[in-house]
Amino acid sequence: MKKFSEIQIGDEFFSECKITSDDLEKYLSFSGIKNIIYEKEEFADKQGKMVSGRAILARMEGEFTRLEEMYGNVLIFYGIDGDASWNNRQTRFLKPLRTDEKLKIKFRISDKRDLNDEFGLVTVDFEGTDKDGKTVLLSKRNIYQMKK
Repeated sequence: MKKFSEIQIGDEFFSECKITSDDLEKYLSFSGIKNIIYEKEEFADKQGKMVSGRAILARMEGEFTRLEEMYGNVLIFYGIDGDASWNNRQTRFLKPLRTDEKLKIKFRISDKRDLNDEFGLVTVDFEGTDKDGKTVLLSKRNIYQMKK
């Protein structure tokens, strides 16, 4: 586990995961999303069902909190600021991800600052790519409050 004082802007961390059909069904049930593209087998192809973009983003956040460098810290999701270079937008879904498809994730610390005596803020950019290295998702400026 890295402490707040040890984390530096530019640090990168990596993870891989898959979202199974069962994972997707549980997410859709919990979130209450009703969209036939995720539910009906007729919209699946040989590669599997399309995964909801928010499900991918949620899984990426889960992977971030499980990183060896992060797990054990008090991390509180603080918000998402838009990126000025993207007209203050923060997330782009660029390519579909299918169930059971490998998702490679890069987390990059893009900002770090003190909040108060007890907590600091770390800003993390997420990038997810598929097995072929094609970008599935970019999400900039995910902010976490982190106990010092």
